[in-house]
Formats: sequence, structure tokens, C-alpha cells
Amino acid sequence: MNTKKQCNANSLETRFNEKFLNNQTINSLIKIFHDYPNDVIYFFSVLKNNKASSIFRVLDFPIKEKIIEGLTPIKKFNFLNNLSVDDRVSFLENLSKDSLKDLIKYLSKEEKKKTLVSLGYPENSVGRLMIPYYISVKNTWSIQEVLDYIRTEGQNNNEAIEIIYIVDEKGKLLDDIKIREFLLVDPKTKVYELMDRQYSTALSVTNTEEEAIKIFSMNNRFSLPVIDDKKILLGIVTIDDILWVSNENYREDIQKIGGMEVLNQSYMKVPLYKLIQKRAGWLILLFIGEMLTTTVMQHFSSFIEKAVVLSLFIPLVVSSGGNSGAQASTLIIQAMALGEIKIKDWWIVMKREIICGLFLGGFLGFTGFIRILTWHYFRLFNYGDHFILIGITVYVSLIGVVLWGTFSGSMLPFIIKKFRGDPASSSAPFVATLVDVFGLLIYFSISYILLNDIIL
Repeated sequence: MNTKKQCNANSLETRFNEKFLNNQTINSLIKIFHDYPNDVIYFFSVLKNNKASSIFRVLDFPIKEKIIEGLTPIKKFNFLNNLSVDDRVSFLENLSKDSLKDLIKYLSKEEKKKTLVSLGYPENSVGRLMIPYYISVKNTWSIQEVLDYIRTEGQNNNEAIEIIYIVDEKGKLLDDIKIREFLLVDPKTKVYELMDRQYSTALSVTNTEEEAIKIFSMNNRFSLPVIDDKKILLGIVTIDDILWVSNENYREDIQKIGGMEVLNQSYMKVPLYKLIQKRAGWLILLFIGEMLTTTVMQHFSSFIEKAVVLSLFIPLVVSSGGNSGAQASTLIIQAMALGEIKIKDWWIVMKREIICGLFLGGFLGFTGFIRILTWHYFRLFNYGDHFILIGITVYVSLIGVVLWGTFSGSMLPFIIKKFRGDPASSSAPFVATLVDVFGLLIYFSISYILLNDIIL
């Protein structure tokens, strides 16, 4: 049995040898890692540092953890110290305290300091994304001194030499200049001669990831400097990290809008018990919310018994409110994510959505009214002697329910944002549940007002 396993291992190492693996693209490596989950430690151990770092950042967390645990102490030391600070922090912040303490020991004194500093910043802040490697020079240097310095330090800053940052003696950011500017002037020129004393844009170390994404979207830059409240240059954030964060946030928001907890890994790799666990919480909460609709219907059960025809339009009225609420919620969440609206704009949004709700509800209500009259006149269904009054009830109810749907769907993201929550959590299922409960109240209340002493 052991001999058979040994033969399989030898065959695998022959097929996926070091040269073969290092010549593969990242996408090909991901496929190999997923096809051979039991051999990822071997695959990873033979990759060169740059290839290993690139593949590591796109793997799911459980695979990352398995790889790090399986590496020999020497390879673990080499890899962790060569991994970029932001990628290292992104991995370490998801570990248990005991595992974190164990892996921190493998870092050199300098890398440990950088990592602990980054881990000290708030979660989802620019401080966690920041790379503490950058090229900074003094304004009194000559261009020749700058170029010599770049040749020396550029090897450690290969991600960040497009922009050269000018700082004073205290490290305060004075200006940022593209490297091409240094290449096009006389080497004897002084740095201050190129300066305009205005760096284009800088990120604050306490900015959130969402704020950083917005700032990058408005600036055509490969990287942006990160400063503290005293404008001291701390590091940089590069566009590839922003694109990565943007993609992760998009995936998380889609899952939240669907009414569930974030998976944090690909669907096919999530253990079944975790998949159930992540989805059960929201479903139970939504189910409890929907139980209130039963309570409302029980309260109006005597009305329904007297006018069974009212029950025919419950799905029509309530679903219209849920759909309008989901529309409004989705639009507002997207606008918030893009920075188009802020909390202070709630009043403007509310007025717009009330007008939209009235017009949309009126249009749907009129359509429902015409439908009842058409079906009755052509004898497709008998709505009774008071069919016109029933049509008016449906008409008015649809206006009220759709108005409530647009109002609640648009205001919930503001309320959640105000209390420092994620607006994506005011998902379509949550809005639909809210509209279902109050939609029934609106429908039966209007029915009681219009039909009392006539049908009821």
C-alpha cells in the first residue's frame, strides 16, 4: 500500500515538476491547485517567490492556511518574509490568536514591525492595505542623486517606482512627481525645480476601503500616497490592491443583497455545514418576519370570510410593494457605493421616492382596476355586484403599498448607514418581508374603510 502511494507521489512530481509549475500562468496554477487539493503543499513549495506570492493572494483562505501549515520552517520563513505586507496582513488577520502568534515568530524584526503596525489599524481601513515601501527623496537633491538612489532602492520597491515622493526632514509629504519627469531633465537639476508644491491626491491612513475605491476612481493613478493627520508619508496603496478589494466587496455585497452571510471563499469550496450555517440565520430571521403576515391575516380573518374575493388580490398587491421596495433599495445601495448620495441627502431621496411611489402605484393600481372590470364584463370571473368598489379598493391599495415599498426600500439603507451598518444588509429579501407585513395592513385597512357596511 505504501509502495503504491510512493509511486503515485513520484508520478505526480514527474508530471508537475518545478520547471513545469513555474512556467504556468496564475489561472492554470489555480486550476491545478483545485484539481489536486491534497498536493497543494508540494505544488506551492516548488514555486518561485514571485509566483508563489501571486498565487497565494487569490487562493481561498482554507487552502492558504493548509499551505502555510504544511511548509517546512525554512520555507515558511522565506515565504512570509517575501510576501507583501498587505497580502500578509490580509492572511494573518483571519487566523486565530494562537496561530497568529505562532506565525509572527517567523518574521524578521523589520517585517514583524511592519506587520504589527498594519494589524493595528482598523479592519477595512487603508492602513491594512498600505504598502510601507516607496521611493522618497529630499527636495535639495539633484536629479542624478535621485536616479542613483532609485537604482539602489528600486529593487526593494519594484511595485512602486512610477511615482517619486518628495518629503521634508520630518517625513512630511511635499509633492509627488512621476519618474518620467526625472528622466527628461538635466541630471544637475535640483528636485525643487521640478516641484509645484502640490501633490495631486493622498489617502488618509484611516480612510475606509470604500473611500479609497472612490478616490482611485476619480484619479488616473497607479498608486496613491498614504498620510497621517500630520501629513507624514506612511506608505502607498496600489491600484491592483484596490481592484482586488473592489472585487471582494462586490462579491460580499451581492451575497448580502441575496439575504445571507458572506461566504469568504468560493461556493464549491465551502463545506456543506458552513453553507447551511451562513444561510440559515437570515432565513430564520426572515421567516420570523413573515410570520407577522399570518398574524395580520388572522386579525382580519372575519373580513376575509365575509369577502373571500379580497384574498384573491393579496399576492398581486403585496408582491407589487415588495418589487417596488427592492427596486428602490437596490438603486440607493448602488448610489451610496458609488458616492453619488450621502446620508445628508435622505430628504431629497425621500421626496423623489414618494413621487415615484405615487406615480408607479397609480399606474399599477389603474392597471389592476381595468383588469377587474375587464374580467367581470367579459364574464371571465364574477366579482359580485360591487365589482367596481372592489376595483377601487385594489386601485387605492396598490398606490398605498407601492408608496410604502419605495419609501421603506429607499430609507432603510440610510438608517442602516446612520448606525454604521452596511447598507447592503437592507437586502431585497429584508425589504420584501417588511413590505409584506405592512402591505397587508395597508390593504386590509383600506378594504375595511371602503367596503365596511357594504360587503363586510
